[in-house]
Amino acid sequence: MLIGTSIPLPVLQAEIDAFGEVREIRRLRPLGCDEDRQDFETALGRLARANKVLAACSPKLVVTPGSAA
Repeated sequence: MLIGTSIPLPVLQAEIDAFGEVREIRRLRPLGCDEDRQDFETALGRLARANKVLAACSPKLVVTPGSAA
């Protein structure tokens, strides 16, 4: 996670959102019940939106389910 006052607020928020969605994606099972699948897909969409903001700042900031601790 980035720390600093020079980082724009939308980028910081996107980073927080991305890590939160990664935790949600890891918790859900994509092959589970219909509700789990819908929640999984929603979390993937939110992660994609957050990554779009992060990538606009720097492609190195993109968060994937395997890259987040």
